[in-house]
Amino acid sequence: MFENKNRTEAGELGEFGLIDHLTKDTILYNKSSLKGIGDDAAIINTGKGKVSVVSTDMLIEGVHFDLSYMPLRHLGYKAVVVNLSDICAMNARPEQILLSIAASNRFSLEAMEELYSGIHLACKHYKVDLVGGDTSTSHKGLMLSLTAIGSADENKISYRNTAGQTDLLCVTGDLGGAYVGYQLLEREKRIFLEKPDFQPDLEGNDYILQRQLKPEARIDVIDMLNTLGIKPSSMIDISDGLASEVHHLCKQSNIGMVVYEDKLPIDSQTFEKAREFNLDPMICALNGGEDYELLFTIAQTDYDKIKGNPDITVIGHCTEPAAGINVVTKAGNTFPLKAQGWQAFS
Repeated sequence: MFENKNRTEAGELGEFGLIDHLTKDTILYNKSSLKGIGDDAAIINTGKGKVSVVSTDMLIEGVHFDLSYMPLRHLGYKAVVVNLSDICAMNARPEQILLSIAASNRFSLEAMEELYSGIHLACKHYKVDLVGGDTSTSHKGLMLSLTAIGSADENKISYRNTAGQTDLLCVTGDLGGAYVGYQLLEREKRIFLEKPDFQPDLEGNDYILQRQLKPEARIDVIDMLNTLGIKPSSMIDISDGLASEVHHLCKQSNIGMVVYEDKLPIDSQTFEKAREFNLDPMICALNGGEDYELLFTIAQTDYDKIKGNPDITVIGHCTEPAAGINVVTKAGNTFPLKAQGWQAFS
């Protein structure tokens, strides 16, 4: 078990290094636990070829959200979406959520009602049921912990560790919008703190603001892939940034990867606003995070099924592990793809 006698800061390992360290001795004692720690969700056998898919996430004020510009209604909606996205990343459909809240006494009944209005709106939109949870007090701030439960046929589940060395790498939607939206909100917050009479200038930026404040889970893509007869050979959702998620797929599947910069899907508003902030739009797409799109691999034989689909872009391909994880720039230069997205404990 744990034999460390000296003090080690948790941040030295990083979020995923810490998880690996703390869970390396975990044993699954029940045959029904088909997949435990290490993927977007756990897989539990419910019999007759059916499985339950379970995932949980925490959102903590000051770490994951800032209430100076995040409306409580939007926060409730986003908290649900974050969890449903993990279920989608297993190629499953979400059905229930459980919600636990710890709030300080600065939150009134009306504030809590506003938070729940967003939660109920998300449940209605995605047809999922709020079936339980817990409430508690907090000495400071607001904390949300949600558990999402979904279901699927066992043979349709997609894991992170099953990509093939000749597969194609695909992504849904577009990338970088949530990060650029975050930069806009942070800029307006800084100006407001310096000039309290200042009115935020957010006009004309609806898309990137929505990407940050009210993202959507790609349940529609799960349904579409099923209709097309495609089972992704591996899949993950993009919460920490595209580059980080590519590294997760490669590590879990023991493969290499090539990502083409000129194939990355970036919305025009994201591109233009990134330039305004003197940011490289490609870096925003690779490392921004919180897009909650789906990153997945498919067999080359499935390419014709998705060719020309406006919701899916092929951005690269898998290779043998010895080739490494690389990005090919627009100029044709090849560099190692570095993961610089969200890092907990940093």
